[in-house]
Amino acid sequence: MQGLYLVTPNWDDTSRMLQLSEEAMKAAPIAMLQYRHKEAGPVLRHEQASALLALCRRHRVPFIVNDHVDLCTELDADGVHLGGTDAEVAQVRKRLGKGKIIGASCYGDMLRALNAQEASASYVAFGGFYPSRVKKYAVTTSPAILDQARSVIQVPTVVIGGMTPQNAAPLVERGAHMVAAISSVYQAESVAQAVGQFQSLFAGR
Repeated sequence: MQGLYLVTPNWDDTSRMLQLSEEAMKAAPIAMLQYRHKEAGPVLRHEQASALLALCRRHRVPFIVNDHVDLCTELDADGVHLGGTDAEVAQVRKRLGKGKIIGASCYGDMLRALNAQEASASYVAFGGFYPSRVKKYAVTTSPAILDQARSVIQVPTVVIGGMTPQNAAPLVERGAHMVAAISSVYQAESVAQAVGQFQSLFAGR
């Protein structure tokens, strides 16, 4: 698990979401794609997740569902990402088994990350580090948490929150394994160029 972790925007336009997601996958190998649409109803959510799963299968990209464990199991997605108010990691691991990816949002809380790791999370996500155009949260995570994580966290670490290739660079230098991005890719003038810039952060690692 290393590189760009692409996260979808809250778009109802499934065709555009698929088009730009595929452009990103064709530009360079990405680490994972997470389907995240906080405002979608059940029908749209199923439609979009199914289409994205098929796209990810074609490009051999792991497909992660945000929050919805039932949808993950129904589609046989590669895994699920759990936020702070979602089900416990241990509970979901027991349900999904060892073969699925389970990510956990840990914000700026190292104890939460340690607990997630103990509960068999596949990766832990820290942030927000910078103001985000999509997610609404306090920007309270210090980059220094990555220095601490290198000594106590054995699973991959993801950084989130307002990520651009420029401001993600120092976080990758501090040991982040993946950079989660939404707007910096999906709203870029050139998706391919944006993906290339993110992936260049990991060159030689």
